[in-house]
Amino acid sequence: MLSQYMEQIETIGLNLFFASIFFFIGMAIHDVLKQGNVPKFGRFIVWLVLFLGCAGFIAKGIIQVAWEGAGIG
Repeated sequence: MLSQYMEQIETIGLNLFFASIFFFIGMAIHDVLKQGNVPKFGRFIVWLVLFLGCAGFIAKGIIQVAWEGAGIG
């Protein structure tokens, strides 16, 4: 039974790994911004760039699932 779902397990594990990496990157950036006394505008730009990177990754996953469901990929 486990071998039947191996691809799904790998996909879920990879997605959880990337989510944890984004979390740790966010925590590191938060620490650097806090210790560096960065102004609010600079913090806004940094968090915007981080959010857009995460949003792009999520959009890629959604597009991939939609295309595979439609039989394109």
